[in-house]
Amino acid sequence: MTVQLPLPFTETPSYRPEDFLSAPCNQLARIWLEKPQQWTNGRMVLWGEPGCGKSFLLQLWAKSAAALIYQGADVKGLLVSPSGPIAIDDADTVPDETALFHVLNAAAEAGHPVLLTARLPPARQDQKLKDLASRLRASLAVEITPPDDELLGALLYRLAAARQLRLEPALAEFLLLRLPRTPAVLREAIARLDRAALASGGRVTRQLAALTLSDLLTPGAELPRHHSPDDPNLL
Repeated sequence: MTVQLPLPFTETPSYRPEDFLSAPCNQLARIWLEKPQQWTNGRMVLWGEPGCGKSFLLQLWAKSAAALIYQGADVKGLLVSPSGPIAIDDADTVPDETALFHVLNAAAEAGHPVLLTARLPPARQDQKLKDLASRLRASLAVEITPPDDELLGALLYRLAAARQLRLEPALAEFLLLRLPRTPAVLREAIARLDRAALASGGRVTRQLAALTLSDLLTPGAELPRHHSPDDPNLL
């Protein structure tokens, strides 16, 4: 008998335009990304909850604008003076606030637009460097709002398809009704279900989902103990 062992799955986002899920929650962001010349002081802070699509939009904009991309954790020390547009992902995780301050100043002096992403708007961030806080607050801030039901459903199926994981409609409804309504949780849930299905060598059933995601599901999602795994009502 062949035993199928779960292997670490490393997602490598492709950031293809056709893979981005456009929805009302990100419409304002998409509109403003087309107008960098109108950004306040040449800067835009795109903010929202984890997994809402900030990084995806940043990557798409950076490609179209031929922008230099920095990860927030890499913004430290002396950086090369910008020769064009700049995109800084997870700017609220920058370890060296002085370095970020100099990047913003250099970009402003050269007339290059800067796109930053963060979990919170500038007014609610906690920069220790007052001059940096002032620069960020004097920027256009655009929120990606929480997703609606249609987007969450499309995202759930997209995530499952990326792992070649089949979700029956009733199981998808079960998950969408009981999981927290955030893209980040959906990604975590699908990753866990993929590993669990590989480990068990079977399909994803509602019972497997209830057991694997017990700490994520809302109360009442667990199956009654007297239910049999062979119950035909369990998808």
